[in-house]
Amino acid sequence: MINLYGQEIKKLEKLMLDEGQKAYRATQLYTWIYEKHATSFDEMSDISLRFREVLNEKYTLDLPKIFKKQVSSDGTIKLLLELQDGAKVETVLMRYSYGNVACVSSQVGCNMACAFCASGLFKKQRNLEVEEMVGEILVLNNLLREESLEKHITHVVVMGTGEPFDNYDNVMDFVRIINHPKALAIGARHITVSTCGIVDKIKKYSEEGLQINLAISLHAPNNQIRNKLMKINKAYPLEVLIPAVKEYEQKANRRVTFEYILIKGVNDSIENADELSKLIKGCMAYVNLIPYNPVMENEFQRSSDKAVHAFLDRLIKNGVTATIRKEFGSDIDAACGQLRAKSEK
Repeated sequence: MINLYGQEIKKLEKLMLDEGQKAYRATQLYTWIYEKHATSFDEMSDISLRFREVLNEKYTLDLPKIFKKQVSSDGTIKLLLELQDGAKVETVLMRYSYGNVACVSSQVGCNMACAFCASGLFKKQRNLEVEEMVGEILVLNNLLREESLEKHITHVVVMGTGEPFDNYDNVMDFVRIINHPKALAIGARHITVSTCGIVDKIKKYSEEGLQINLAISLHAPNNQIRNKLMKINKAYPLEVLIPAVKEYEQKANRRVTFEYILIKGVNDSIENADELSKLIKGCMAYVNLIPYNPVMENEFQRSSDKAVHAFLDRLIKNGVTATIRKEFGSDIDAACGQLRAKSEK
């Protein structure tokens, strides 16, 4: 059966035409499932009974099930979701003053094996389907509606378990669905896709014509350090990655975010800050500094607050726009780099 939550509008229009329906039926279905929150085809009163029977026979509106829910002292919610095949994946709701942010996973497990990240401890089992990623948002929205009819996800970051550009086509359909005005209507500039640096996909992304934000997981100012932290750097070293980022900025006319996790004694010195400033010179980017969040399986340590602020001050002195990311959910292992793909911790 075909899950309608996984159908980008143009693909859904084609499905409807193949069913002998008019193309507008796709928008009608979007209205029911996203705006009116219909959970069954029988609720769709302006669709003929005969076609509702077809929908019930060939299509579905299945959502992931909540296997485990954790709530942080700061209000962050982490869900372990069970998918239709029994696979499990985590998604996180973070509450900012400007809205509710969902951190979405794009794969079950991850093959990038970044040394500091819990997600890479479990090899990729498979890509998430479009409907499963959309389902992460819808399940969170259901929780928010239990609190208030006015609450919903306003911002999305595809920064959970997995490498989004290793699941490129599905992620592109996902962002188009959640951005569509008749679906979840989340503004393009409220959606961010992160990649650890798959250069050919960055180039492809630059041709999409999307206003959706791009973040690069950088985490090192030189190849020597990045090779130790991120295996992807051996395939796409910095002398290949940075020009691709600049090309993207020129084509898309969009500023990139460089994510930089600060690890004590590894990449957090003043000299590293100077190297980073030189490396990204000429980019329209800004740097998001992330104090390292501990993962029990490795021995990395969090940089001291003094070192974090000294690093930030040096970047600013060098003319780099930079901020320190606000931390959410570390007490429930929901912070950056702590998400996993299974329930056993």
